[in-house]
Amino acid sequence: KDGADSFEGLRQSTDVTIRVSGMVARATVRQTFRNPQDEWFEGVYIFPLPENAAVDHLKMRIGHREVQGMIKEKAEAKAAYEQAKAGGRRAALLEQERPNLFTSSVANVGPREEVTVELEYQQTLRYDNGRYSLRFPTAITPRYIPGNVQVAGLAGTGWAANSDVVSDAARISPPVAHPRRLAEPLNPIRINVTLDAGVPLAAVDSPYHRVRVKEIDAQRREIELEGESAATRDFELVWTPVASKQAQAAFFTEQKDGKTYGLLMVMPPAAAAMRALPREVIYVIDTSGSMEGTSIVQAREALQLAVERLSAADSFNVIEFNSTAKALFAGAQPASRQNVNTAVRWVQQLRARGGTEMALALNLALNGKESPDRVRQVIFLTDGAVGNEEQLFKLIADKLGDSRLFTAGIGSAPNSHFMNKAAQTGRGTFTYIGKVEEVREKMSTLFAKLESPVL
Repeated sequence: KDGADSFEGLRQSTDVTIRVSGMVARATVRQTFRNPQDEWFEGVYIFPLPENAAVDHLKMRIGHREVQGMIKEKAEAKAAYEQAKAGGRRAALLEQERPNLFTSSVANVGPREEVTVELEYQQTLRYDNGRYSLRFPTAITPRYIPGNVQVAGLAGTGWAANSDVVSDAARISPPVAHPRRLAEPLNPIRINVTLDAGVPLAAVDSPYHRVRVKEIDAQRREIELEGESAATRDFELVWTPVASKQAQAAFFTEQKDGKTYGLLMVMPPAAAAMRALPREVIYVIDTSGSMEGTSIVQAREALQLAVERLSAADSFNVIEFNSTAKALFAGAQPASRQNVNTAVRWVQQLRARGGTEMALALNLALNGKESPDRVRQVIFLTDGAVGNEEQLFKLIADKLGDSRLFTAGIGSAPNSHFMNKAAQTGRGTFTYIGKVEEVREKMSTLFAKLESPVL
């Protein structure tokens, strides 16, 4: 049913199985829909996936029956689904709203019935500073929707109205239940990872979840979440190969449809430290309402650490933004002890409130005032909770000039699609900070790279 007859199906469960070969992962995600009512309903579930996930399989299980999905053009797929739904037939539809946000719809779920929708995707993994990392997003941070004029846009079930800036707002703003409302885990999730690093491993860690790690041999591990976890924060797995001053290589093979495929992975040796370069650094901090709580605490601590690390040869400025954007200084100032102390006091009093007008901050930061004798770096601290990503990517591309834009994702479930692509468009990198305790370590690693660029 729809409209007034809809209800929240909060006991949805998700099982994730991930197989890692070197720096490539293949994942299977199983989502179980339960209809606790005595009537027929359509199930609609909006969920995140990694922003570089390439979904290539979909199937639906109802009892012993299995239905295989087909990849079709979006409008054609939607029309076929609506026709099946209207005819009372069982059907499932998977639609990509953003590279990291999908909608799964299941038509005609019978009274007291369970339906399992299974999808598979592939992705490449991140290698940075001698470590590999895999992230599986489990939650969606509500996104700020700019724009004043409501438009017809794309029909959806979200809390936001389609606007002249975000025409699909109703499709990317699902209602989010607060975990404290329920005694049981909200949307429980189970995750299992089979890891074949291809090279000997020094350490394997999951910084935000308790996991069990079983050692198979020097380069292989099996990892699983301890118990059934609530889908409230992103899952991250990090592994560190045994350090080597020489380049390392691994070769993987796989059989499929009677053919053998190979993957060659080569890891560089550790890079030598380079001479520090004089810089102009612009720090931008998100103080919008979505940063309330631990996110603003993380951002303030990261920003204070950043300012205090500046050398006497650097110049800097700090910009905060919410519904408006404001710079600490009229222009970049020398990193004198007096200016640094002024910035630290200013940062400590920042509070989270208002909207997320990110374009205002980007216009202030990317102002075209690059100096040929300095490296200009813009450090952007935010949860990326916006719906107008494409507008912001175009703004960055148009105004970047000779600057470099580096993003730091703050919070338990930042918008990694925005964070990664903004950094890629800005010729920088993305750093993810999921808890206060790792601010110093992760930001220190980032700043060490920024202070002495190798390439």
